[in-house]
Amino acid sequence: MTPLSRLRRYTWWTVIAGGTVAALGTVADLFAHDRGVLQSVLLASAVAVVIVQHTRYMRQAMIGLGRGDGPPWEHAATFAVALVAWAVTSGTGGFMPAWAILPALVVAHVGAILPSRSRWPVVTVMAVLSIAVGGLFGGDDAGPAMLMAGVMVVALVVADLAQLWIWDMAVQQEQSRKTAEALAVAEERLRFAADLHDIQGHHLQAIALKGELAQRLIGRDDDLARQHAGEVAELARTALKETREVVQGYRRASLGTEIANAVGVLRAAGIETTVEGDAAGVPPPLQPLFGALVREGTTNVLRHSRARRCHVLIDVVEGQVCVRLRNDGVPADFARADDAGAGLAGLRERFATVGGRVDGGPLDPEGFELVGKAGMGR
Repeated sequence: MTPLSRLRRYTWWTVIAGGTVAALGTVADLFAHDRGVLQSVLLASAVAVVIVQHTRYMRQAMIGLGRGDGPPWEHAATFAVALVAWAVTSGTGGFMPAWAILPALVVAHVGAILPSRSRWPVVTVMAVLSIAVGGLFGGDDAGPAMLMAGVMVVALVVADLAQLWIWDMAVQQEQSRKTAEALAVAEERLRFAADLHDIQGHHLQAIALKGELAQRLIGRDDDLARQHAGEVAELARTALKETREVVQGYRRASLGTEIANAVGVLRAAGIETTVEGDAAGVPPPLQPLFGALVREGTTNVLRHSRARRCHVLIDVVEGQVCVRLRNDGVPADFARADDAGAGLAGLRERFATVGGRVDGGPLDPEGFELVGKAGMGR
């Protein structure tokens, strides 16, 4: 379960807990005082209506704070039911906090779903009405009833809005993280596109010029024309070779460069990344190979985990190289390295050509490790 899912569950259960407390308090008061069957049924119905509406609209508010959902007449009717129940019970010697919470619940969820420009005027009017009802129908307990109504309204409005504000901030942070991930990937794609453009643009322009020159020399200086035609073929072969190198990550893709790119991408995605060891100690022939390992591991961290930390370890002993990528935030059912991405199959094949190997597996708790090993002369 992700931190956002846990926060959503916590926020949701606190909303349910508020309704449960209200229900238990009012039911206990109904059993403690003989109000008659009809009045007790009507009061219990009022409690049920208010709690259901509060739970329903708080759930909607969790999707987007201040959405303004729900017709005004429905909120007015729910508030009227709560006020009637509060008026009936406020002066009868019952447990006032239990009944004062009913109009406060309605004020809280109405304030939560209203846009910010109209939230506080409406909440103020509803709070004044709740306090006024306590004063008008509280009888000898008018003062305590008014105080209780005001306290309940303020407490529930502040509590519910605070919880929903925290939820809203968490959602925005998660969206920002996803945006940062997308931007980091887009930046890497732009870098790749720029490299490819540099190669293709330079060689294609030279091929075009050489071809035009060879075409003009045909019939005038055939030997020179053949020479230029040969240069065109050589330029095309060079362009093809360098293009393949870019695609496979060889051109300027040293291990140090790949690690620097990986650290930038992961940190942009909000993942704390550390590097241990010296990439310069890896033999030059193996640098592109381990660069591909780091690149693939970084992609899998972004795609298949909710990582908060990633650690890259480079170990070189007598020409034998071991590079490890460790991260947390892996789902519990993610148990095999084969599940981490189809790119690992090709990576294993490339390591096998130099006598190396690629392994991966879970680390406790909720961690994953990708390991590449290869050496010179193996």
